Amino acid sequence: MAFALLDQIRSIFDGDPGVRKVADDPVLSAELLMLFRMILADGTVSESEMVAFRRICKDAFGIPETSIDAVIEYLNEFGYETNGSQAIALFRDLDVERRKQLAQHMAEIAKADSQLAETEVRLLRRTLDLLDISPVDVVKPEG
Repeated sequence: MAFALLDQIRSIFDGDPGVRKVADDPVLSAELLMLFRMILADGTVSESEMVAFRRICKDAFGIPETSIDAVIEYLNEFGYETNGSQAIALFRDLDVERRKQLAQHMAEIAKADSQLAETEVRLLRRTLDLLDISPVDVVKPEG
């Protein structure tokens, strides 16, 4: 109980830990921006896409559930400074597995609402081309 209170007090002075994590990692910020662009690609934000985004934030990046709304707010405030091409440029020099992970996360969000819009397909295809990733690499192996 005392530790939770101390964490809350510290977050008031230090900022949200999830936001700090994102702000301190340009590649993570870029990936989250690309995922957010995928959510917006079809012109609507579905609940299932947001559920997928939140799950990816928590499971793949260790962002606490309690921080995700603050992270989204941070991306909305500071994400406009980075366009999609700039975000992708941060990934070009990363290892192929990290680039595949971005593509897989984008595909997961695109498929989350069970409706794959042409705009989502185009964004994913363009991203794959820029990352030099084959569409085959986006399909997660069964196992």
